[in-house]
Amino acid sequence: MKPGKSPFGRYRKRPVSLYIMSALYVLAGLNHFINTDAYLSMMPPYLPWHKSLIYLSGTLEISFGLLLIPYSTRRFAALGIIFLLITVFPANIQVMLNYMDHHSPYTWLTVVRLFLQLGLIWWAYQYHKRPLKTYKGFDITRQRLEINQ
Repeated sequence: MKPGKSPFGRYRKRPVSLYIMSALYVLAGLNHFINTDAYLSMMPPYLPWHKSLIYLSGTLEISFGLLLIPYSTRRFAALGIIFLLITVFPANIQVMLNYMDHHSPYTWLTVVRLFLQLGLIWWAYQYHKRPLKTYKGFDITRQRLEINQ
């Protein structure tokens, strides 16, 4: 066997990016409950029930972040994250508008955040289109397992 190859050939260990993504959403969701007031200014004024929506989005982030780990719920969680990111996009636009109204020197960061959100959608889509399945510590994609290589 070549160094760096698993006994299952091209199948590698579960990517760290899955755990990073899961942890980011769980931590971001918890932050909705810890720093609720910081999210209130992000809420577009035309939406009702600001605190309830903040708690709901935090709960969904935590749930989807945890549901990324098991293979059986990974596609559902990734799709949920995509829809959640699209749903909260107006809040990020509201943040940008708030910064522009106050002539903040950090307005450019809010624009970068909008593009970052598109990157997060792409990242979640990677787990929706082809979730990784684990078999005894090794990832198995939709391709068949080939032991003799």
